[in-house]
Amino acid sequence: MAKASRIKYLRIALLMVGIAGQTGTLSAQEVMHLNPVIAKLAAGQPFIGFQTSNLSAENARAMARADADYVYVDMEHTPLDFTALNLFAMGMVDKATALRKGNPQPNMALFARFPPYGREGAGWIAKQALDAGLMGVIFNGIDTPEQALLAVQNMRYPQKRTSKYQTPPGLRGYGPAAAAWVWGISTAEYERRADVWPLNPEGDLLAIMMIESTEGIKNADAIAAVPGVGAFFIGAGSDLRQALGVEENAPEVEQARQTILRACLNRNVACGLTETSAPGIARRLAEGWKMIRTTEVALTQWRASSSGR
Repeated sequence: MAKASRIKYLRIALLMVGIAGQTGTLSAQEVMHLNPVIAKLAAGQPFIGFQTSNLSAENARAMARADADYVYVDMEHTPLDFTALNLFAMGMVDKATALRKGNPQPNMALFARFPPYGREGAGWIAKQALDAGLMGVIFNGIDTPEQALLAVQNMRYPQKRTSKYQTPPGLRGYGPAAAAWVWGISTAEYERRADVWPLNPEGDLLAIMMIESTEGIKNADAIAAVPGVGAFFIGAGSDLRQALGVEENAPEVEQARQTILRACLNRNVACGLTETSAPGIARRLAEGWKMIRTTEVALTQWRASSSGR
């Protein structure tokens, strides 16, 4: 066998070992970020994706190769099923994509949101989600900076003495084996990367705060200023308009969205919302929104219209 061929097969073998979770430091370091959403945000680009409640293996495979940046699992309004979430995360492991890319960065980041509101705490939720291999958590009903701070802390491991990013102190318990397997890296490499961005510029976890109340709107700037908050997200609008006591199409709803957006822009935090039309996606991106939740049809239409300009 020629030397070039031997080197090629050796690289493939090393990558497959990395995907299996035994090592992976070599392949992982070929990219700054394993989280494709954070890679985009670090480059100043927006990220667009989908919501799902379908935790079947078939949907996991479809999402792994979807032409988008992320998918988030809605467990706020569906059964809280961590077994299914674990299987879904494993189902999104795509070895063919890793071999094609030459590193274990997936096409799609996997996030999820859960039942507890910020006022209810429930830090164990984040631990369970991250230990399953998720790359971000969407925290419902964050009303105060104190609630946002606790959310961030529950996503962080306690830092080593040599860490440059000691504050806020982490509260997450240590059990990275399953997450490292899903990410395709060693447990040591996972521990290094499993921190919140942009607090830690090398982190690959995204803490996303949902602002859904009048109190949250009032405190939007203070929440955005919490170290480790990576993004805001406003849902389809129902909770927000109910908190405001108006109909979905009332001007107060859009005014609230713009107030939240200004806080994000002021603090350089990605701001997101739901937009289900191609013209709407274009308009929201022009306004400065960085996170869009949409449909596959709308995303395809937006891309077609954007490429034609």
